[in-house]
This record gives sequence, C-alpha cells and structure tokens, in this order.
Amino acid sequence: MKFTVERDVLAEAVTWTARSLPSRPSIPVLAGVRLEASTAGTLALSSFDYEVSAVSEITADVSEAGTVLVSGRLLAEISRSLPSKPVEIVVEGTRAVVTCGSSRFTLLTMPLEDYPALPTLPPASGTIDAHAFAEAVSQVTIAASRDETLPLLTGVRLEIEGDTLTLLATDRYRLAMREVAWNPSTPGLSATALVRARTLSEVAKSLTSAGSLSISLPGGAGSEIVGFEAGGRRTTSLLVDGDYPPVRRLFPEATTSHAVVATQSLVEAARRVALVAERNTPIRLEFSEGQVVLEAGQGEDAQASEAIESSFDGETITTAYNPGYLLDALGAVGKEFTRISFTHGTKPSVITGQTAIDSTEDSGFRYLIQPIRFAG
Repeated sequence: MKFTVERDVLAEAVTWTARSLPSRPSIPVLAGVRLEASTAGTLALSSFDYEVSAVSEITADVSEAGTVLVSGRLLAEISRSLPSKPVEIVVEGTRAVVTCGSSRFTLLTMPLEDYPALPTLPPASGTIDAHAFAEAVSQVTIAASRDETLPLLTGVRLEIEGDTLTLLATDRYRLAMREVAWNPSTPGLSATALVRARTLSEVAKSLTSAGSLSISLPGGAGSEIVGFEAGGRRTTSLLVDGDYPPVRRLFPEATTSHAVVATQSLVEAARRVALVAERNTPIRLEFSEGQVVLEAGQGEDAQASEAIESSFDGETITTAYNPGYLLDALGAVGKEFTRISFTHGTKPSVITGQTAIDSTEDSGFRYLIQPIRFAG
C-alpha cells in the first residue's frame, strides 16, 4: 500500500474521523482508524465503536491499493503537526511509514482481521438544506438531558411527515421543538427516530459545510441505524432504544396572555440580574403593560432588579425561571423579538420568536419552560 495526499486534506479527514473513536475501546482495534486506498484515486478513512461509525473519502495519488489500520488519535496528532507539504504513507509489513518533507514517522499497524465490519448506511430517506438542519439542531439539543441515567431523554426525536421534519428534545424541565422543511425521497413519507443529541450536534458541526445533507432513517422492523451523509463524509449511529414520551401534548392549546420583548435587551438584562442568583435559584419576572421587571436575590442576600420595555397583552403576571434555561431559549430564538406566552404564572410558558414587535410569531420553533416556585 502506497499513496500521497495533501497534508491539509489528510489532517482534516483524520481529525474528523477520529472524533468517533471511543475513549475506552472495548477491544484495542477500535482505537484505530482504517485507511483504504483505491487505485481509482480515493482514500477512505473510517472509525467505529459499535454505536457510531464515521467514514471520510478524500482524493489521493494511489500507487498501490491496500488497507491498513493504525492508531487514530496518534495519526491525527501527527498529521496536524506535519509541515505544509505532500504526505506519503507506505505500508511495509507491520509498519506504516509516514513521510512529509524531512519528517518521518513509523507507526505500528493493528490487526485488520480483528476489526469489525462497518454498518451499512440505510437508503436515503431524503435531503435537507445543511444550514437549516444545523440551525434546527442547535435550537433543539439545548433542551436534551445530559443525565446518562435517563438515556431516553439524552436523545432528540426526529419525526417526519411528508415534507416536514420535526425535532423534539426535553430534560423534563423544558421542551424544545423545531419544524423545518425537507425533501423526502418518497412522497408522503412518515417515520420517526430517536437519535443521541451529541451525535446530532457532531453532525451539525462537521457535515453541514456542504449545501445538502442526506438523512437515512431506519427502513423496517429491527433496523436500529440512522445515517447522515454530505460532502464525501458519512456517519451512522445506533438509535436510542425505548419509547419517547408524548411531549407534544405539553404545549398548551391556547394561552391567555403574552409579552413581546426585544431579544437582545432581555438577554442582557437577564445576564446582569442573574449575577446575584445563587446556584439553583431563579430570576423573577413581572410582566405588566409597557415593561417587564427582572429581579433576583432576596432577604439579606445580594439583590438585583432591572426594568426593560415590553409589549404586554393580558393581566399582570409574575413568574420565575432558571436563568440558564431562560438564556438558552433566548439564544435559540434567532429573532429580533421574543414572545413569551402564558396560561398562568405557575404553569409552563411558551417562548417563540418574531421579526417585529407587532408581527405574528414564528411557531416553527417553540420552547416550553417550566417556572420555578419562589417565595412571594
């Protein structure tokens, strides 16, 4: 096996592929990245840990086709440190020799026969604009749980109905939902999948530089793999096992009052007031005609308050939120103005965005936040 490839191309491909390597591999070969060179002029790099696989295909000048398995993290570190010159890799027996300019590294190869077969990417279910998908993922994954003892809630539920893809995530204290248009491969397609939030975040970061992203959802009973492909890269992931709770019904059918506030003004005020909020204590918000007053701290503790302009429709209402959860929502709204809708001060509020203070709300993204009880 012998090939030459541009240093930057190799470094980027190895680094991306090595992201999927397990921190504690169950068998030694799973710490490796497999390189498969073809005389057609392509080099495929792959990694696998039984839950997630990653494959990156790049162009290379291949003199001798072949396959080799080497330490993924070591190859990534080496490739990033090499000078900006073409890199030659030659396999000699049980060693892979990496040469770049005057730099030369010799790596021990790992036994290919022990490496498991990569999962097959399911047929494409459809495509979506990569930027729109990345935005939707960033808006929803903030609400996914990070508690691994509740694996169901660490996932994001994907729901497909025709040309609409819906993403949902909750950690029991908040719920995020985003609807986005996509292009199904089969008209009228209906499907669901529960995907790890961290997998979707990695996909959004690394596969969305291309214009279009292909999504492959499970196609039948017993199928447990979801796949994503774009720009010569593809990744698969095992689905999260279990039945996701019916969270859509948590959104109220109607609300009795709502406030509209400039998003950036509310973000800045919330950040300032939250400076005196002790750990796990809320910030209080009182909405009335023309303003919202934010407060934190009480008694002999440090205290803060700030009033900002707000449009309000309804009876005066006071509520309280976890400041981190509120700021997450405001950061995800993506609109100049934020709309907060209420049924009662002690019941969940719905946060959406709108482009102007008097425009209609954009219900394509909705964030439900559970208030925190506070001493009045």
